[in-house]
Amino acid sequence: MSTLTSNIHSMLLSFYRPTEKKYKILIEKKAFPSDHYAVVSHIQSRGMDPNTALLTIGARPGETTIRTEDIIELLNKDKEIAVVMFSAVQYYTGQYFEMEKITKAGHEAGCIVGWDLAHAAGNVPLQLHDWNVDFACWCSYKYLNSGAGGIGGLFIHEKYKNDYDRPRYAGWWGNQKENRFQMIPEFQPSEGASGYQMSNPSVFTVVSLLGSLQLFEEAGGVDELRKKSIALTCYLEKLLYTVLENEFKKGLIRILTPSEVEQRGCQMSLEFPDKMMDVYHGLKSRGIIVDERKPTVIRVAPTPLYNRYIDVYRFTQYLKDVMDTVYST
Repeated sequence: MSTLTSNIHSMLLSFYRPTEKKYKILIEKKAFPSDHYAVVSHIQSRGMDPNTALLTIGARPGETTIRTEDIIELLNKDKEIAVVMFSAVQYYTGQYFEMEKITKAGHEAGCIVGWDLAHAAGNVPLQLHDWNVDFACWCSYKYLNSGAGGIGGLFIHEKYKNDYDRPRYAGWWGNQKENRFQMIPEFQPSEGASGYQMSNPSVFTVVSLLGSLQLFEEAGGVDELRKKSIALTCYLEKLLYTVLENEFKKGLIRILTPSEVEQRGCQMSLEFPDKMMDVYHGLKSRGIIVDERKPTVIRVAPTPLYNRYIDVYRFTQYLKDVMDTVYST
């Protein structure tokens, strides 16, 4: 339903209920900008100052990813946190957060815990209900392949399915199906996440997503694809350290993404402290599709649904060729 950021807005409207004692929202430092904007706008809409109500946590000095124990320690120490909202897979570093542990710690601290699954949906297995996640939102145009601007997704835990007291944006499509066409003026929401729908979704975005999901089903689903994903990413990591051994030693490249397979999906973030855009354009000119995230990162994602081991091998050979050209001048 809707799109990722609009769904985040809907969830914050309902689940961010600040009080005098609990009013802060905790997100990761360098969260995806749209998430940051949404959180700040909700804090401001409640008449509060983001400088005091927005809390961020980052990696320790000299490290690239955020430690779970640091998140839990902060939750235990700061009693003013009302909502925790992280990305399941961090868009810049590719870190796959320990969702179950963080959700549990957030609940023990009396917080609502929500997740942005933009880089996790279709990438890593998720058990949102079993992990007791309060809410989650995602898009479908990354690993779910629906195309830019594709329809978003929304999860609300079953324990809230009949919680009609929370404020929400209401729309015709969220009304109960049984009486939707009776055109009554009183809004009667459907159970769970469906009660948060507002408008009839676009047929084109729904159909494009359906085609992708059918392919996922034919491939055995995310759990089966995850096995190949781990193998592909491990192969990529090994080749990078082998083919670019000298470049790593010289500090021309480093990997930001955790090496532990349980802490990453198929994304690997490669940092080029100098001339990153030159490397990116060199790869692009050779027909290699990656993406850049300023100031220094190129994201590579061997996706198990359609990438092969030979693709990974060729990428490392092209990257070596590009780096030889870029850094020889």
